Amino acid sequence: MITDHQLLAAWRAGDPNAGERLFERHYDAIARFFYNKAGEQAPDLIQRTFLACFEARDKLREDTRFRGFLFGIARNVLYDHFRKRRRHDDRVDFAARSVEDMGPTPTTMIAREQEIQLLMHALRKIPLDFQVILELYYWEGMSARELGETLDIPEGTARTRLRRARQLLDRQLKRLARSPRLLQSTVSDMDSWVSRIRDYFGADPK
Repeated sequence: MITDHQLLAAWRAGDPNAGERLFERHYDAIARFFYNKAGEQAPDLIQRTFLACFEARDKLREDTRFRGFLFGIARNVLYDHFRKRRRHDDRVDFAARSVEDMGPTPTTMIAREQEIQLLMHALRKIPLDFQVILELYYWEGMSARELGETLDIPEGTARTRLRRARQLLDRQLKRLARSPRLLQSTVSDMDSWVSRIRDYFGADPK
């Protein structure tokens, strides 16, 4: 299988098909990244991310994974989107403010299972920095090292932030669950339910 870096090298050398293959390979993951955070604005942010990647493709270092580079761009695009929505104040603390704090961003995806609805709601209630790291960890299977590269933080900081994110998510789940049974059903098989959310977005995020 041709690696991302091999496709990137061919793209830099002038092969547009290599660039298309890179984008096709990572499109679903980038779409998942945006849909539970930006709702109806997600398609535009996805397009901006790939355009920014095209413009910055020569800046990727050989020791950096393309996937991490692309998600780093997606994160910057998302944060810039929320800053612009505030208009009069672009100083947003994403370690303190959640998606829901920054205004409604309805998603068109309707989950059937109560556990999925609960998890999606809880994720949108925690500060955006922590929502991002949890979703990259659970949905994209990123290691602490990859998280550090993607978020431009030390690996140890990534581990600490991930632990804190889990604590915040657990707190919101306990606050939002309508019954002890629903809470127990969700937290007892967390990995499975998070994976189900990933499948929902991956199957048809639009």
